[in-house]
Amino acid sequence: MSYGSPAAGPEAVPVCPRHPDRVSYVSCQRCGRPACPECQRPAAVGFQCVDCVRELSAQSSTRTIYGGTARPGGRPVVTFALIAACALVYVLQWVIPNDAVYQDFAYATLLTGIEPYRMLTSAFLHAQSFVLHIVVNMYTLWIFGQALEPVLGRVRFLAVYLLSAVGGSVGYFLLTPPGLGGVVGASGAVFGLFGALFVVMRQRGGDSRQLLVLIAINAVLGFVIPQIAWQAHLGGLVTGALATAAIAYAPRGRLRTPVQVGGMVAIAVVLAVVTVVRVTALDLGPGGVAA
Repeated sequence: MSYGSPAAGPEAVPVCPRHPDRVSYVSCQRCGRPACPECQRPAAVGFQCVDCVRELSAQSSTRTIYGGTARPGGRPVVTFALIAACALVYVLQWVIPNDAVYQDFAYATLLTGIEPYRMLTSAFLHAQSFVLHIVVNMYTLWIFGQALEPVLGRVRFLAVYLLSAVGGSVGYFLLTPPGLGGVVGASGAVFGLFGALFVVMRQRGGDSRQLLVLIAINAVLGFVIPQIAWQAHLGGLVTGALATAAIAYAPRGRLRTPVQVGGMVAIAVVLAVVTVVRVTALDLGPGGVAA
């Protein structure tokens, strides 16, 4: 007597993938696979398997505390790139004749309405007659960049730096009479990093007293040493602190990045609006002259 293929039998008994000898009717809430008691981990709802828990842990470790992308080794690549850019421009200032780099990219208040890009490009130029100008700024950028870039993430750090650079120019524009000579230097952006680190330390409960002393000393030097634009320092400091506050105090979760971006965009808009208002008031647009 012969028999054909048997009809479909009962469903296979679910077993734990990590322990095939153990039957489990409890499934992981994330991947749906069975998980024995040894491989179960409590979750917000039900259980997750140990593999999913490890995967989620690995994913969360790739983000900085403020939502940026954490890089292996935490190398401050943006910081090094900014230093390299400033160094390259400084070399070009010496190499290109007729002071052309300074003439084309330095910031002057009278040019705000017709060449506003100078409010940013001037942060990559430095005084040729005073080598310590670029040396001190780049050394400070290196120190503070190594502390802030791994915490904020590369994109957020770069955004804070560039906003601070523009904020420094806006501060200089608002607090000085039109017609003064050109201004160059990364000091406004560097002071923005002072403000950024202060906000991070306060938000994380650190002791910021030494940083406040450092900021105060540098602020005083702006009034004591001639040809230092304290107005740019103040503008950069305030802008950097506000931009970092938008990053540090944004709510966790899905809304964090939109809130951070929205906050920094709002700061950029405010800088643009106050600049346009003053340009209009002084009649510094195309063809205009200082009132």
